[in-house]
Amino acid sequence: MSNLDRQAVPSLCGGRGFVVAEPVRELLSPRRVPLGESTEVRRLLPNLGRRMVGAWVFVDHYGPDDIASEPGMRVPPHPHTGLQTVSWLHEGEVLHRDSTGSVQTIRPYELGLMTSGRAISHSEQSPNPHPRFLHGAQLWTALPDTHRHVDPHFEFHAHLPQATAPGLTATVILGTLDGATSPGTTYTPLVGADVSLARGTDTRLPVEPDFEYAALAMSGETRVDGVPLLPGSMLYLGCGRTELPLRAESDASLMLLGGEPFAEELVMWWNFVGRTDAEIRQAREDWMTGTRFGEVKGYDGDRLPAPEVPATQLKARGRVR
Repeated sequence: MSNLDRQAVPSLCGGRGFVVAEPVRELLSPRRVPLGESTEVRRLLPNLGRRMVGAWVFVDHYGPDDIASEPGMRVPPHPHTGLQTVSWLHEGEVLHRDSTGSVQTIRPYELGLMTSGRAISHSEQSPNPHPRFLHGAQLWTALPDTHRHVDPHFEFHAHLPQATAPGLTATVILGTLDGATSPGTTYTPLVGADVSLARGTDTRLPVEPDFEYAALAMSGETRVDGVPLLPGSMLYLGCGRTELPLRAESDASLMLLGGEPFAEELVMWWNFVGRTDAEIRQAREDWMTGTRFGEVKGYDGDRLPAPEVPATQLKARGRVR
């Protein structure tokens, strides 16, 4: 998925010096952003005060939207560098195409994982015909310097492992949670899981004390470490926990995102994750001139043009403002 903001601003993130090494409870409010022709998303990362959670640098939550009489998601071909994209659905379908030749329809609780490496382009759209409702999340993780120039590739995993407890089922999207390990490729220590809770469940989920975490509410009403959380909001939790208290006021679900605090400072602008101003500007130039990013075949529409890079130099300054 693309950042379609035509007034794209740099996101300055990374560096361990800005991670609080103890539990916190910081509620992040979403920013509403139009996506394509008919979809609106709630953007949780990057946020005004929080840029990263482990290697997770971008989180959009969308729906549930009734798209029965609409085209649904239509994100034209656009580029990426230095990151992985995670497509995750609770309802609906998304057709992925990319410049490596991958074509894949992604359905609820299936993992579409795209590694941009040095350069990739892709499109996403609701198939025709498509289910009535669309509900999901799109997430990015930053690639570390040692792997950010790998060959671009796409992975699809229809079946993912689960960790269970009374009233709780956690589907492990990436990494390892409570002994269950996803088949998805990762490049830094991190975890992503979709946690379903039955109404009245009051439990504690084991977590890694060296990871920082955030919880994104997908549906229903939950309390995460005592904090009420409604759909479309995210709670940053910091580090230092060995378990995370969860309570469901109704049937509910949330995404747990975590990872070892990312050691490197980054510049994220539009759909590129890099390290320097010059690198970002070169990536934009390459996309606009039709080099390096390949071709997405089969999408019925034009490529997405890049916005103008700010006149001021892009600098990496840390994880938070």
